[in-house]
Amino acid sequence: MKISARNILKGNVTEIVKGATTSHVRIDIGGVIVTASITNEAVADLQLEKGKQAYAVIKASDVMVGID
Repeated sequence: MKISARNILKGNVTEIVKGATTSHVRIDIGGVIVTASITNEAVADLQLEKGKQAYAVIKASDVMVGID
């Protein structure tokens, strides 16, 4: 896979919660859970299921930083 995003995190799907049109896919990245909202069609096209290896690809034009 070659893409322009720099933040590509490999993990395993732990849960898929399907809604009417959108699914929340949870991926375990070394003990940290990342949740992605993708279409139900994308879940089917990628053949995602619990336990399957997947990548969380994070591409953002803005990153905010905060402190206490």
